[in-house]
Amino acid sequence: MERFGHLGDARNPVVLTIPGLNNSGPDHWQSLWESRRGDCQRVDLGSWASPGRNAWVTRLDAAIREADGPIILAAHSLGCLAVAWWGALQSQAYGWPVTGALLVAPPDCDRMETPETIGGFGPTPRAQLPFPSFVVASRNDPYIFFERAHSIAKNWGSTFVDAGHCGHINADSGLGQWDFGQMLLDRLVDDAHEQAAVIRQMRPATTLPHHERRMSALRMIN
Repeated sequence: MERFGHLGDARNPVVLTIPGLNNSGPDHWQSLWESRRGDCQRVDLGSWASPGRNAWVTRLDAAIREADGPIILAAHSLGCLAVAWWGALQSQAYGWPVTGALLVAPPDCDRMETPETIGGFGPTPRAQLPFPSFVVASRNDPYIFFERAHSIAKNWGSTFVDAGHCGHINADSGLGQWDFGQMLLDRLVDDAHEQAAVIRQMRPATTLPHHERRMSALRMIN
């Protein structure tokens, strides 16, 4: 399979799916994507029932290094915090090897009532992520207030996407393969291809100018 190269050689991005607490079951959109798309593979973070921040970030880092980019991360719930901590602790150049991330239903690990199981992932990182990203939030997610999700997205430099009333955006939400989420993922894939094409046109230049992305098809909060 062809992939993008570091300086714009043709490659297809690998999508690493990153579940949250207790992993994602067979009816979860992450599992359905893995079974129906040819570009998705799950990161085995281990210790699904008793996660540790450092252990999860270490395993995520190993998976990213093994994939050898370009990589798109598709994380759910606590997996979003693992991604955010990886972004805060690593020193990747902007947009490489991770070219983008879909961060769905991040929980609020900073609330007083946060279960001890996930509290170790707090405080929530505030640094901007070193790659383009979407944060997708539901208006009735039991694990985070909608406004708080918006605030986290701003800190991370992410485009904030309103998913409506979908609970925790998991198997219990009845989303099936979640076509809306796949549209967002495909947008990240398209942007990765566009970025590689721009880099090829710019050679021998090594910096990529920031460009505005047209998202008229999405419901977003700016």
